[in-house]
Amino acid sequence: MSDKPKPETRKAAPKERGERLKSALKANLARRKAQMRARAAEEAGHTGAGHGEEQKD
Repeated sequence: MSDKPKPETRKAAPKERGERLKSALKANLARRKAQMRARAAEEAGHTGAGHGEEQKD
């Protein structure tokens, strides 16, 4: 009955999945914040220059 994975393998998988989800969530949040800043700057008539962001034409 070697079809079942060993307990060590099963415990590692949720940890890896959690780390992967954590990094994906962090990247998504950063992307959404950048979008909000860009939209707010666009509405205010600014390009976002001076806030550490590159000006895009």
